[in-house]
Amino acid sequence: MGIQNWSENIVLVDLPQEPQLGEELRAVTEIACKRGDCEVVLDFSEVDIVTSSSLSKLLKLRKLLSDCGQKLILCNVAAATKGIFVVTGIDSIFDMVDDKFIALASLQLAK
Repeated sequence: MGIQNWSENIVLVDLPQEPQLGEELRAVTEIACKRGDCEVVLDFSEVDIVTSSSLSKLLKLRKLLSDCGQKLILCNVAAATKGIFVVTGIDSIFDMVDDKFIALASLQLAK
């Protein structure tokens, strides 16, 4: 797991399962807040379920990045986790792609 500076303005995060997921999202939010100029890719490969607390942190990170004109992309989101996003009605506000290579490429091509 971990937070990596994939490039000068892209942070790639391999998220852990709950309960560490919430702490990792908090740490990413702090990094994004301090930098103010980074886009974030969250890789959900290891995540099978998301708690309401982590959803709250995810929404906070999205708002922070959006307010700075930066993007947040979720990738490798399991069907059960996507289902949680649909049930809570927040699926439409997140950009989701199949894997991190597509996410990273889309951010680089957008520049």
